[in-house]
Amino acid sequence: MTISVLGVLLIIGTILVFAYIGVDTISDAISGSVNRGEEYDELAKLQSDYSSLKVQYDSVKKEVYQRNNDNLTKTYLNAEIELVKARSAIDDVKSALETSKPKSEVDERIKTARYQLQVASQALSDVRALM
Repeated sequence: MTISVLGVLLIIGTILVFAYIGVDTISDAISGSVNRGEEYDELAKLQSDYSSLKVQYDSVKKEVYQRNNDNLTKTYLNAEIELVKARSAIDDVKSALETSKPKSEVDERIKTARYQLQVASQALSDVRALM
């Protein structure tokens, strides 16, 4: 009789261990989703900043080509390359989020995208200074 009671206790103990592991896994999944929410918010901000910068580039583009100045056109084209790099960096952030890359890698890509947006913004300022 003690052996059967001991067997029942072992079975109950095993069930409790598996239940704990299941709850822990679900908890990690939920907290991971919350952390990703902040990163998706940052992605949305980066995309918004890019869109407004793109509008500024488009308005300057018309003026640059109307002036027919080779140096100004070359500077604008180099600036536009920086804008393309910024778009690529933002796409990298989106890709990292969609493929569930580790938080450290996503944060590094966000940092790179912010930097590229700053470079593109500075390049646009340089073009405007030549106008």
